[in-house]
Amino acid sequence: MKRCDLTVSVSLWFFVGVWGYLSAIIAAQPGWTQEKIPNIPQLSDIELPATRAQMLVQQSTPTNPPATPGKVVVITGVKANPTAQGVEVILETTQGEQLQVTNRSAGNNFIVDVSGGQLQLPSGKAFTFKSEKPIEGITQITVTNIDANTVRVTVVGEKALPAVELFDDNVGLIFAVESTATAAQNPTPPTAPLPSPREEEGEESEEPTAQQDEPIELVVTGEQDGYRVPDTSVGTRTDTPLRDIPQSIQVVPQQVLRDRQARTITDGLENVSGVNTIGYGSNSTRDYFTIRGFEAFAALVNGLPDPQITNDASFFNVERLEVLKGPASVLYGDSASGGIGGTINFVTKQPLRDPFYEVSATIGSYNDYQGTIDLSGPLNDSRTVLYRLIAGYRSNETFIDFNDARIFAVAPSLSFSLGENTDLIFEGDVTIQERIGQTPNGLPAVGSVLPNPNGKVRRSFSPTGPSEDIQTINGRVGYRLEHRFNENLKLRNAFRYTFAGGDNEGVPLIFPASLEADNRTLNRIATIPLSSGLANTYYLDTNLLGQFSTGSINHQLLVGFSLSRDESRNNFAFGVPLIPVDIFNPVYDQTFASPDPSTDSFRTRDTLGIYLQDQITLAENLKLLLGGRVDIFEERTTDRLANTETSQSDTAFSPRVGIVYQPIAPISLYASYSQSFTPTIGTSARGETFQPGRGTQYEVGIKADLTSRLSTTLAFYDLTRSNVTTTDPDNPNFSVQTGEQRSRGIELDISGEILPGWNIIGGYAYTDARVTKDNTIPVGNRLYSAPNHAFNLWTTYRIQTGDFRGLGFGLGFYYVGEVAADLANTLELPSYFRTDAAIFYERDQFRAALNFRNLFDVEYYTAWGSGENVYLGNPFTVQGTISWKF
Repeated sequence: MKRCDLTVSVSLWFFVGVWGYLSAIIAAQPGWTQEKIPNIPQLSDIELPATRAQMLVQQSTPTNPPATPGKVVVITGVKANPTAQGVEVILETTQGEQLQVTNRSAGNNFIVDVSGGQLQLPSGKAFTFKSEKPIEGITQITVTNIDANTVRVTVVGEKALPAVELFDDNVGLIFAVESTATAAQNPTPPTAPLPSPREEEGEESEEPTAQQDEPIELVVTGEQDGYRVPDTSVGTRTDTPLRDIPQSIQVVPQQVLRDRQARTITDGLENVSGVNTIGYGSNSTRDYFTIRGFEAFAALVNGLPDPQITNDASFFNVERLEVLKGPASVLYGDSASGGIGGTINFVTKQPLRDPFYEVSATIGSYNDYQGTIDLSGPLNDSRTVLYRLIAGYRSNETFIDFNDARIFAVAPSLSFSLGENTDLIFEGDVTIQERIGQTPNGLPAVGSVLPNPNGKVRRSFSPTGPSEDIQTINGRVGYRLEHRFNENLKLRNAFRYTFAGGDNEGVPLIFPASLEADNRTLNRIATIPLSSGLANTYYLDTNLLGQFSTGSINHQLLVGFSLSRDESRNNFAFGVPLIPVDIFNPVYDQTFASPDPSTDSFRTRDTLGIYLQDQITLAENLKLLLGGRVDIFEERTTDRLANTETSQSDTAFSPRVGIVYQPIAPISLYASYSQSFTPTIGTSARGETFQPGRGTQYEVGIKADLTSRLSTTLAFYDLTRSNVTTTDPDNPNFSVQTGEQRSRGIELDISGEILPGWNIIGGYAYTDARVTKDNTIPVGNRLYSAPNHAFNLWTTYRIQTGDFRGLGFGLGFYYVGEVAADLANTLELPSYFRTDAAIFYERDQFRAALNFRNLFDVEYYTAWGSGENVYLGNPFTVQGTISWKF
């Protein structure tokens, strides 16, 4: 059997096996099967001990019968009526007895998930209910759809956890919220009830009947929102449930980052399938990755392209990570298409309506010290002006000689509510890193991953040696504005300025070169910055988002444009020889002759992008996504050495088509086609300008909500990169665009809560990434840093009750298969299996944690495109963290 046939067969059997597993789970869920199949208890059926603060109602947990298979109960309105004790929130439906109710708390938030229902007006439109400060002690009550069959009710207490009771009435479900003022005070209610969405639509609302059933106890289990994020905006630029997007998207939420104590971008992305590190130097000023086998050099911050984010050495301000797998040019243009395999979106921490203050301190191996502060809250009584200020400082050494660093970062933001329909956010951040020494750029392969007759090179060996201190600075500042003309039309405008630079003029950046025949003398070269460089990026985006219907078909139309400018100066001397060093007995001599500049140029690229997207709901269970974008770019370069000016311009169109079919509420079957482009600057031997590089992806998959808190995605993709430059066989001094690379694979992701207190995030990726056309690289060679098999799993458990409530444990497993170290496939790095662990204690506002990385001190290596040098992964490290919220 041929290799490709075997791969297809394995993929099909894997697909059948997973589908069978999902089918078995679905068949076991109450309400999804015929009566002859026995019901399996749900989380809502498990009797839990009453631990709710404030008040307990001594009644049993509701045992409502399940809804009709495949049918969702429609909730046509929400009302908030004042009572003598507080306020009651009514979810208006005649089928309330078919809804399943579960609840939990997160800080002062009382959260109730109502399964089997959807908020939907008689017109068929979905809606969200929100009430600000309805009674004393309650900051906000919201009712919203979180997925296709779950409604979430959130009651936010101002200073304490609210007291809530549930009543089952013939007008619907009634949540009685008690004021946190002294119950005996019984405040006088307002004279008029708060409006419901039905009343705002001009319809009459039914008043609740006077007779009500006995109250039903809601039990607070101490659980928190954690590992499952039901919706995101990165895939469509609109708030859309993940299950409705025809593309694989994985989210790493704040709880995962906190449990793992992620300190870098690399740490945060280790739980994303299909993402692999390209080299990793401790104290590196830049993190690189491959996604689905292709390099990813650009990223997003809060949905706006940001080419410098992977330069940030700090991780203080990140709320969560979102990874959109596959091409993304249709949404973000060439700024995000530096890697056709996927796009990373960094969502930063935003200003909060309620006062929030947190301080934390961390001590770790190799004299690693870090402290952070996080302050947020309102600046006025009406809470129309909010702020957030995050600052952090880190000082650390590493296991490698001459490699210390100090990092300071600050991230302020301000949010303004300019009336009922307009919001404005100003935000920015600055990161300053001072390296004492410089990033060690790899170890010789012979003596580390390969045997050396002279012995094994020490882990701590640095080929760069001591050097002058280097300071780098990265930052961004901008605003985001949103104005809502009405509930169906909104305008959004955003601007960001990003900068990156450093004070390193004349300081050599040293790289290991070849190893002499004696297998101990390492030749070294240096790149010398001849002036302090600064890279600037300006990005402006404006769009309109409208909702309308054509007959029975609903549309969510997005139309917009973006303008961007990238500026950078390159003034370097490349390949400057340095005195070699003995890798077993190093004596460093860092002197070098005064170099001549290899390049001195200034580059400017201007891009105009115009995009259109329509999310079409053909039926409740059938959705279509259509999108297209035209980008017009021009790049101008001034070569100061040659005293010449050149320019190149081109136009690229990027389409996307996707469809989602949901045969039953918890299952989404999807298929999509998308393209991306990357400007390719240069000319052929005939003087013809290069065409933009292209990425074309076909993807099919399944998204499933195994429970209301646990979801999974299975994706199959075929991704081709074309117009790749390769050596011109007729003129080796020039290139032609006849190269092609292809990646095919399978990805399985899972995240959420298995049982109360037991969370999981994990994934598996099979990646077959190879060269399919080239004039110099053999066809069939594997792309570097793209393992055939990779697996990750991180799971935690928090004790929910008793004297040890708040104590938790975490365990992580990470497997990376063999990878090619370079495109020539001259070196293969071995597979490795790494284990991480954690123990933590959380109680009220206090949290203490111990995190162990590489628990068994496994020696492993990562590739960076070189067949002679490799990066060594971090050894066993431990870090302890204490944080306090007040």
